[in-house]
Amino acid sequence: MPRLIPRPVSSLKWLIVLAGALALASCGRVIPPGTPGSRPAPGEPAARPQPATPRPPIAVTPPATPPVSGTGAAVAAGLTLGPAIDTLLPADTTRTGLALRAFRLSCPSLMRRTDQSGLTSGSDWQQACSAAASWSESNAREFFRRYFELVQVGDGTAYATGYYEPEIAGCRTQTSGCATPLYKRPADLIEVDLGLFSDSLKGKRIRGKVNGTSFVPYDDRASITSGTLVGRGLELAYANDPVELFFLEIQGSGRLRLPDGGIMRVGYDGQNGRDYTGIGKLMKDRGLIQAGSMQDIMSYIRAHPVEGAAIMNENKSYVFFRELTGAGPLGALGIAVTPEATVAADPTFVPLGAPVLLSLDRAEPNGLWVAQDTGGAIKGANRFDTFWGAGERARAIAGGMAARGSALLLLPIGTYNRLSQQNAAPSPQP
Repeated sequence: MPRLIPRPVSSLKWLIVLAGALALASCGRVIPPGTPGSRPAPGEPAARPQPATPRPPIAVTPPATPPVSGTGAAVAAGLTLGPAIDTLLPADTTRTGLALRAFRLSCPSLMRRTDQSGLTSGSDWQQACSAAASWSESNAREFFRRYFELVQVGDGTAYATGYYEPEIAGCRTQTSGCATPLYKRPADLIEVDLGLFSDSLKGKRIRGKVNGTSFVPYDDRASITSGTLVGRGLELAYANDPVELFFLEIQGSGRLRLPDGGIMRVGYDGQNGRDYTGIGKLMKDRGLIQAGSMQDIMSYIRAHPVEGAAIMNENKSYVFFRELTGAGPLGALGIAVTPEATVAADPTFVPLGAPVLLSLDRAEPNGLWVAQDTGGAIKGANRFDTFWGAGERARAIAGGMAARGSALLLLPIGTYNRLSQQNAAPSPQP
């Protein structure tokens, strides 16, 4: 199959890029909603996996023509044109219809946003989006067949986890048994677009606050949980259990079950800019737990409350919330994510709003999804996090989701040829 690989750049340019990346790493990164799924609560088993045989990735063959550099991370990873879309598209299943619905909702953002992957521009999606506006979900397969082609990014080897919308006990006003605050986004939390200062940092952002004449990192989790935001009127609501709230933060959104039986929905409204640390791996590496599941983590933290609180604070990332009164939860596009159709992806490799075809060793996630979300740990060309909605079924499936196989992007017909022509164009002279 044809494949696109970038022309090598000079060692000096790579050193400049690497220096910028290291500087960003020291400043911390933004973790948007949809970080990878957690596990069911203690005593709640994960769903029994339904095994499946995944389609192998497309074999990669280097191209004969020297490619062009500077076309984005996805092209840098290498692009391979997939087989005829008819041969791989699933039938008109419920998920295929939901994928069309999710794509339709994504269209305004697709045509307006800058594609960080460098694969598409807003106008590329115009034809498909116009058709999607009135296309019947009962005939969704024909829609995807008519307007898209399959493209593999990198080696196509995929890994998928799951996430869901958790529900925990909470209250709107503080009581003795409901006292752990969910904070609104502070006014002094500032996001900086580094691309405004250097072309080499386009697409990179950091968060922090102003201290005198300096821009400094924002308060970390330990500082916030010890009270640095108290007295500023930022309390949105309260949770009964700080451990459950910790995992609600990881999911990025959820529901508070109120004392009167009502539900308050909360969604991601920013993050403090500090690095996300997965405490499950940390605890497993220290020999504190065996499996690294949410059940194990919660059990250990509750059995060792002082040490457990210190471990949670080793994840310096802290998420701020707002109340959701409309559709939700909201993904990285600012629209409601669709249960069993939304997938979180790395936007430097996958255009946000683009359909994705997964073929994994678990049957439940196989089929079409739409990249409407992102996640702090969802990094790489074929790393995905599947959204399963709310409720016990969603929690059980998402909690046990760890599937491997292959992935293909659905891009507007002609995208690969356009990139190929750019790839064959001579490089500009210095």
